[in-house]
Amino acid sequence: MDDVQDQRPLLGGRGGRRLGGRGARHVARAAGPANPAPPGQRGGQYTPLTDANLWAIYRTAKRLLAELGMGEVPARLRGDLLAAGAEAHGDRVLIPETLVEAAVDGAAKRFPLYGRDPARDIEVGGDRVHFGTGGAAVQVLDLDSARYRAATLQDLRDFTRLQDALENVSWFTRCCIATDVPGVLDLDLNTAFALLAHTTKPVATAFTEASSVAPVVAMMDMALGHEGAFAARPFVKAHISPVISPMRYGEDAVDVVYACIDNNIPMSCITAAQSGATAPAPLAGFLAQSLAETLASLVMVHAIRPGHPMVFSNWPLVIDLRTGAFSGGGGEVTLLNAASAQLSNWLGLPSGVAASMTDAKAVDAQYGMEKGMTALAAGLAGGNLVYESAGMTAALLGASFEGFVLDNEMLGAVYRVLRGVEVSEETLGYGAIREAVLGEGHFLGSAQTHAAMERDYVYPRMADRTDPRTWEAAGAEDAWTRARSEARRILAEHRPDYLSTAQERTIRDAFPELR
Repeated sequence: MDDVQDQRPLLGGRGGRRLGGRGARHVARAAGPANPAPPGQRGGQYTPLTDANLWAIYRTAKRLLAELGMGEVPARLRGDLLAAGAEAHGDRVLIPETLVEAAVDGAAKRFPLYGRDPARDIEVGGDRVHFGTGGAAVQVLDLDSARYRAATLQDLRDFTRLQDALENVSWFTRCCIATDVPGVLDLDLNTAFALLAHTTKPVATAFTEASSVAPVVAMMDMALGHEGAFAARPFVKAHISPVISPMRYGEDAVDVVYACIDNNIPMSCITAAQSGATAPAPLAGFLAQSLAETLASLVMVHAIRPGHPMVFSNWPLVIDLRTGAFSGGGGEVTLLNAASAQLSNWLGLPSGVAASMTDAKAVDAQYGMEKGMTALAAGLAGGNLVYESAGMTAALLGASFEGFVLDNEMLGAVYRVLRGVEVSEETLGYGAIREAVLGEGHFLGSAQTHAAMERDYVYPRMADRTDPRTWEAAGAEDAWTRARSEARRILAEHRPDYLSTAQERTIRDAFPELR
């Protein structure tokens, strides 16, 4: 799955007249070369934890599970855990070291995340890095007013179409909650339908209750043409938080886990402890508890169906200890998520971490600093799936259309960093250096330069590289303004038809809850 389709034509717009000859060459030059660093680059270059650190944190996590165990274990799960080798201890269930290690050994180490379009499949695991989305924002930064307002179902549809055209976003998780859709089942069905209708990338959603899973699966089967088709190639992943920090299970989320496993839906089991609140403030203790809790999710899956695809989504979150407010950007969350990725990869588990959860409300310097820092660290640490990495603002309370466009470009730069420097006789180019030194004194126009231009360089479309006078003459636009224009253009032009009229009619007839 190393070959990733470049989707630059989507960014160039659809629906315009076809160009040929000279016109086509002008368009191609304006768009730039094909993406030289597509998603799926290798990470793991940044290792904030030493080998001794890794073992110490892992031993402490196993001790927490063996001696403290998990509380509030639902009866069905309690039975499955005990059958798998766990031990009852009053109202808690102790998970011995041998069971933890069996779950790690038996876990799915690599598996596909399917897109409805097979060309968009990605593989999770190993050292490949993919950035995608997440979040449950209840507010949207409005394109027109540049102020926050309640998120709607139409916003979710628009975000889904927008990211469908962004080549550095590997998969899409619903990024906002449609606050205008009341009712649990109505919300889950309308959310799933928006993903189904407006993208063919791998997608993910959350199920508010287990009872929503079967209707959503039925909807996906209708789109694919027959019952059971979705289970054979599930292109929707579930985001579930079955563990509530500190060290207990959540019954409703555990019920969703059972329903997803019954329907062969891959899962991201997400631990989202917060430093100094639901987990220790010292970073080492935080990592130990958070690892133990995510291992508890893995043991749960192992007890129900060994080897079921689960992304080991250990997301360390930070609060500002002065105020108690969640902090999505900063050095601590940068370091903790990188360390979490390193821990998960060290255990051989498909890793999921979070980045780009900026606290900034506007698209400003704080926004760029926090997003760039956290995304680069997560990628360099080798997070297989890096969530929240596009579009999120205001410490996950908001989502931004302009943010999606800017973050897509930022992620392209991160992938370029991950690709690294290829050293060979060709790229060292002694002969080309000698020719330039003894000849014209520069490398402009040389065959080596032309080859490197296509092969090695990522060219931004939102970042401005003109001189100040040219920039001023063109209107002195900032990045936010340029991204707003680009988001509007994509939303106006990129209107793919991913469901036929007949498919949509069949689904809507079956689910009158759809809007």
